[in-house]
Amino acid sequence: MPYLRVALDVPLPRLFDYRLDIATSADIGRRVVVPFGTRRLVGVVLEIVEQPDYDVAAIKSAEAVLDDMPALSPALLGLFRFCADYYQHPIGQVLHTALPTRFRDSTVFRVAEALRYVAVDSAGLLTSLPKRAALQLRLAKLLAIPRNEAELRAAGGTAWKTVQAWLEAGLVVAQVVQVAPGVAAQGPQLNGEQAEAVAAISTSEGFAAFLLNGITGSGKTEVYLNAIAAVLARGQQALVLVPEINLTPQLEGRFRQRFPGVDIVSLNSGVADGERAAGWVRAARGEAGIVLGTRLAVFTPAPGLGLIVVDEEHDASFKQQDGLRYSARDVAVYRARQAGIPIVLGSATPSLESWQNAESGRYRRLHLGLRAVAGAQPPTLRLVSTKRQPLSEGIHASTLAAIRERLERGEQSLVFLNRRGYAPVMHCGECGWMAACTRCSARMTVHLRERQLRCHHCGEEDGLPRVCPGCGNQDMKPLGQGTQRLEDMLAEHFPKARVLRIDRDSTRRKGSFETALNAVHAGEVDILVGTQMLAKGHDFPNLTLVAVIGADNGLYSADFRASERLYAQLVQVAGRAGRADKPGEVLLQTDFPEHPLYQALLADDYAAFAAGELAERKLAGFPPFLYQAVLRAEANQLDEALGYLRNAIHLAPASDAVTVWDPVAASMMRLASRERGQLLVQSTARTRLMAFLSEWMLALRAQKPTKVRWALDVDPLEL
Repeated sequence: MPYLRVALDVPLPRLFDYRLDIATSADIGRRVVVPFGTRRLVGVVLEIVEQPDYDVAAIKSAEAVLDDMPALSPALLGLFRFCADYYQHPIGQVLHTALPTRFRDSTVFRVAEALRYVAVDSAGLLTSLPKRAALQLRLAKLLAIPRNEAELRAAGGTAWKTVQAWLEAGLVVAQVVQVAPGVAAQGPQLNGEQAEAVAAISTSEGFAAFLLNGITGSGKTEVYLNAIAAVLARGQQALVLVPEINLTPQLEGRFRQRFPGVDIVSLNSGVADGERAAGWVRAARGEAGIVLGTRLAVFTPAPGLGLIVVDEEHDASFKQQDGLRYSARDVAVYRARQAGIPIVLGSATPSLESWQNAESGRYRRLHLGLRAVAGAQPPTLRLVSTKRQPLSEGIHASTLAAIRERLERGEQSLVFLNRRGYAPVMHCGECGWMAACTRCSARMTVHLRERQLRCHHCGEEDGLPRVCPGCGNQDMKPLGQGTQRLEDMLAEHFPKARVLRIDRDSTRRKGSFETALNAVHAGEVDILVGTQMLAKGHDFPNLTLVAVIGADNGLYSADFRASERLYAQLVQVAGRAGRADKPGEVLLQTDFPEHPLYQALLADDYAAFAAGELAERKLAGFPPFLYQAVLRAEANQLDEALGYLRNAIHLAPASDAVTVWDPVAASMMRLASRERGQLLVQSTARTRLMAFLSEWMLALRAQKPTKVRWALDVDPLEL
């Protein structure tokens, strides 16, 4: 009788043994339903043994083996084990995170096989049709090669009924898809830099990591598309990761246009659970040629994987901040190495970790320095000094003049402010009171139109107070700027202009973001007001001016990554200007025009900026020259959290290669009514740090449960 070793969604880093005495077999990588205490859980079989490690009499039986999804491959299970070991997370919870929601419980979810339809005799079918039957003639031509249902339905209103009739008559047959077809539509002519990049990627053998460093508008997506076309032509699959859900629809549209016959699976949080599970299964069967998704898509099974692309690889959104705290970019690199295939990391402003890997020879850097559209030039960047200058609601007179000039020319402007709401805080000028969140160490943002104060960290909401709670003053004022206030000011200053605000508040309803983008492309908007949602990936041909407000806020941060993030953000938003044949201009308002970061932007020299930042980090002892992990703890009181962390230090193994720092309060000490502390450990040797963490986690997990919640964050982005 075989015994199954099953990974379960429980916070224990071990497998659990079960008997298999039901009349069915179980494979490694297959889901099973098992009893666990008083519960029934779904787990994944990781091992099958003849003799268990425990008393046979105490081992319970598995209740069911589920075969509605393909068994997870040894390679994919190896990826999950790597994540469990590297991020010090229980293997069962890693698997639970990676599986689609529909496969996390015992409900059976079957996905029909993907079919393609083709005419038995296309030429004969064409000659048999009346010449006036335009739709039928069009269908007959389409069916000369295998087509999927969506393509045939798109041919016309009654097209699918016609195909079904031909199926019944035997004129058309349905074929089960075995491999993704590799036919690509013709794309634009590549320039020399793009062609060299595609050739390097497509001719590489085995594992190779390419850092595609291209200025905004240089055509990185075309490089991706051409490299993917070569992969599909070999009957292989491609995995494409994007940092945010808002970038997916636009990119998906380009992919579907370029690869009309390829099954493209889109996996992100905006896709319904059933559709997501179906796409996951089609990828696992090898039916889907391209998997396009956000960070969780890195775990999608793809037996014929031939290429991985990580777009905007520097983006912090690739790092999961709770549960399994993984970096999708780093996991993607490991997966490419595991599979022996190339990976392309694309960015106009690569992360300094990736840049250092290219400098040291671990990655190969491919540079795109020209704009892809013929005649398009990078925008002109100009610093607008606001020091001791009169401002109109935070906007300089020269910025307003530049917007007016675009309005007169019929061109569009983007005013960028990475702070939503009307104002950052409600303030009393008499006693100094400021509206603070009762659940977080943060101010409440003013949302004037909704007459609300809102915490952007925990979601707490409250009405606007009529009088100051501190002194009773009735003359309270919103302090600072947000996108709502900026929108109102611009609408008042330019009454005939069509002003549109795009931020998380204005695009809450499903489809509202796409509707807003369509309005911009249709020329129905003169002035855009937006946050970082608009900073990357969007192409507005008629947008020729970008005005950046409030960038100086990024200079005050104690985070050593603040300069890197600000530089990347400014480059991304600047790249929205002048992407077609119209010259673009970027105005950056600042009190510190002489700051080295702004001077590096003026010189348009990311290499020099990166070299300077890396030199500082090496001198100060920061990543990528050492490796870090943070033990985070939260409790009802800060003393409890810090007490737990002090006890954790005593449990840490002795190591000369690892530095353990004293526990401190988190930068945001209070979040959602819980108080938080953290403990930093670091080492110049990754292997030494990993060995230290493995031993430390064993000791911490052996402790009795407490009211303190704790978690380990390996390679943290936030300290």
